[in-house]
Amino acid sequence: MPLSWNEIRDRAVTFSRAWDDVASERAEAQTFWNEFFEVFGVPRRRVATFEEPVKKLGTKRGRIDAFWKGKLVVEHKSKGEDLDRAFQQAIDYFPGIADRDLPKYVLVSDFARLRLYDLETAAEHEFPLRDLHKRIKLFGFIAGYAPQEIKPQDPVNIHAAEQMGRLHDQLRAAGYLGHPLEVFLVRLVFCLFADDTGIFPKQSFRDWLDTRTVEDGSDLGPKLAELFQVLNTPRDRRQKNLDEQINAFDYINGRLFEEALPLAQFDAKMRTTLLDCCALNWGSVSPAIFGALFQAVMDEKSRRNLGAHYTSEENILKLIKPLFLDELWAEFDRVKSNKSRLFDFHKKLRSLTFFDPACGCGNFLVITYRELRKLELEVLRAVHSGPGSRFIDIHQELQLDVDQFYGVEIEDWPAQIAQVAMWLVDHQMNTLVSEEFGLYFARIPLTCTPHIVRGNALRMDWNDVVPAERLSYIISNPPFSGAMVMGDSQREDMTEVFGDLRAYGVLDYVSCWYWKAAKFIDSTQIRVGFVSTNSITQGEQVGLLWAPLMHRYHVKIQFAHRTFRWSNEAKGVAAVHCVIIGFAQSEPEKRHIFEYETIDGVPHVVEAKNINAYLLDAPDVFLLNRSAPICAVPAMRFGSMPRDGGHLILTEEEKQQFLSEEPDAARFLRPYTGAEEFLNGYNRWCLWLMNANPGELRRLPKVVERVEKVREFRLRSKAETTRKFAATPTLFCQLAQPDRDYLLIPRVSSERRRYIPIGFVSQSLIANDQVLTVSGATLYHFGVVSSEMHMAWARQFSGRLKSDYRYSKDIVYNNFPWPDGPSNKLAKAIEAASQGVIDARAHLPNSSLADLYDPLTMPPVLVQAHRALDQAVDAAYGKKSFDSDAARVAFLLELYQRYTTLLRSDSHKTVRRAAAAH
Repeated sequence: MPLSWNEIRDRAVTFSRAWDDVASERAEAQTFWNEFFEVFGVPRRRVATFEEPVKKLGTKRGRIDAFWKGKLVVEHKSKGEDLDRAFQQAIDYFPGIADRDLPKYVLVSDFARLRLYDLETAAEHEFPLRDLHKRIKLFGFIAGYAPQEIKPQDPVNIHAAEQMGRLHDQLRAAGYLGHPLEVFLVRLVFCLFADDTGIFPKQSFRDWLDTRTVEDGSDLGPKLAELFQVLNTPRDRRQKNLDEQINAFDYINGRLFEEALPLAQFDAKMRTTLLDCCALNWGSVSPAIFGALFQAVMDEKSRRNLGAHYTSEENILKLIKPLFLDELWAEFDRVKSNKSRLFDFHKKLRSLTFFDPACGCGNFLVITYRELRKLELEVLRAVHSGPGSRFIDIHQELQLDVDQFYGVEIEDWPAQIAQVAMWLVDHQMNTLVSEEFGLYFARIPLTCTPHIVRGNALRMDWNDVVPAERLSYIISNPPFSGAMVMGDSQREDMTEVFGDLRAYGVLDYVSCWYWKAAKFIDSTQIRVGFVSTNSITQGEQVGLLWAPLMHRYHVKIQFAHRTFRWSNEAKGVAAVHCVIIGFAQSEPEKRHIFEYETIDGVPHVVEAKNINAYLLDAPDVFLLNRSAPICAVPAMRFGSMPRDGGHLILTEEEKQQFLSEEPDAARFLRPYTGAEEFLNGYNRWCLWLMNANPGELRRLPKVVERVEKVREFRLRSKAETTRKFAATPTLFCQLAQPDRDYLLIPRVSSERRRYIPIGFVSQSLIANDQVLTVSGATLYHFGVVSSEMHMAWARQFSGRLKSDYRYSKDIVYNNFPWPDGPSNKLAKAIEAASQGVIDARAHLPNSSLADLYDPLTMPPVLVQAHRALDQAVDAAYGKKSFDSDAARVAFLLELYQRYTTLLRSDSHKTVRRAAAAH
């Protein structure tokens, strides 16, 4: 156990007085340094003094004055000699030192002066020996108090995971597999961390490996088994004749070393890998992200992009700060000057409990605990301030512990990592407290344990993990999986969770956690914060999920981060568009929405009167699938679906080849388009055989050949409906081609575009099911649908295909509230502005719509035309402008609510006439 700072300072004063003004010669240097290290309570065997011959630059050899492998090298000179030369001499030793043993610090002295170099930060400190007690904290790394700066993006996190991955591969290749391998590596991680953070005597694990195991590695497995047994045995139950060096390790407990494992066999290469792991600074590893990185080393594909496999601390804080942390800090600020209220606040912190029902490697729990410990440290500082407030025993003052945290994880390996990660961050925070108050504190042996349960959270009663009446908060980042890509086991989970809920099959997998949480918190004060894909706040999922959550379980959204990109710094990481939703049954004092100007931007907070399921400051309304528009506007339909195996569709090249073989089939070929063709300015072709004369078709063998392939394709289908269409192989399965020119809207459009490109096309152009059509549309309809007002509505309520907008006729178009009876003047202004947009496009006939609407290449003339159209449409709604998309949608939802109320009454015709006026 490290000495207290007060004791170290007292020793430093004694040491410096003994050596100050002594006319010492270099011959006395060994005594000087032995006594120097005794100041910090470092055993003499830990640091080699005047014993290490090494090869220097060139052919020279020399002896290092003092050397602590991987930590410190000392060079000493006689009084008054040049310390710059001493530093250079120390550096000259480096080529003769193994890479893993290279020091992080260089210390030089001439008896009267000390100069310390931090090689990692390039910091340099020089002072007279008599001031050693004043500068003693510079040497915390010797005493075991070195403050660790934990950086989420620190390369040491990646390096540590990679080194452990290398050792994992070597053990697996040697036949050490499965659960024993996982437990074995978790234990090693704990030992490596303990070695650098003071749980073990400083670097005792590394020294033990280096000095007590043979270089060929043949005895390393049995030696580690012996060490693990020692770590699981209280001192009073250990053998009396146990080796002194191994007996120096403390009893750990926590059941971490309890399970008996098969012996692992090592060789020289594997021993070297483990020693290389020891050379890393494990005190700087972030437990919050290392667990996820460590988990990734088990999968070779994941390991190639290690940085992608953790949730950034910034994103975790986006959830826990508005859920509880900001309120706790605000409460602390109110009570910190009142010792009695501060005492009660400290007790409150101890009473809080947290549950992550999809905890993975525990990163949400780890960060939450760390942040609460930081707050507790401020409480202790406030208590400590003022006369008569100094602590006698810091152990009695610390209240928070890892047993306040609960988690469920379906896989064994991450569950083990989560438990160890909680212990690691606990010790990091204990080290911070020790540094602050100069009283060493460590919770060893481990007496409290985080409650991490292995199992499927969707198939268990959460009360079996933590009773609802004892829980304060639920926090989680549950797994994302869309309805179309779920596996069988996930679908079974959905059935287990939702039971008879209508149409739950279209919901994303993450919705299961919302449903379970809503049931769990019923009639409690528990507050919940989840990270989710934004799909559960868009499109048809909103009404299916949130209407019963709010009506049946009385859930109220208390804060929300609107859509942002959930990503990390790692190259190649797949970004997900996410939301964060905080909810409870109770009414909050204030509601806050975190808005993002861009999905990669920084959020700004807006106070809201209400937060609805679309994460808008607007009434609680739910857009349901409608078969017809709420206003009297032309109907929107899907294009025709071929379901032909590609045999009725031809590219331009295939068309030319086909006609060269069957020229008489030209009259049956029609231009054919979907979203891709429409946006990028090219057509394909299709055999359109509506009303074709059978006799004429039989005289076209190449046509008949393709028709026969369509029939065969449909007959092979697993879908009964498709097999039925084998009876009519000349036709598309679903026929919906307009009989006049029509407005075409692509169903999928890039999220990058400000406007979804739409356009008028000829009835001769066959539209497939990747586009939507509006027959009978006018310039007025073109203008409103092309406007910023409608685009804001579409961005909010469209579904998503990856990150692109997936426009829905039943949700987006049919629920859209059109302007309420605009005057003829306002309608004419929209028509004129619509023509302006069409004319602006026509000025650039060689550019596709994808070119024209790319935000980087959109021509200024088209930008201006759209702005004019936006102003005209806003005016038809009686508005001049809006501050944001959210403001537009909130306005439209109020209009929607009014329209739908009228539709349910006898006056519904008023709404339809008003919108139909143009």
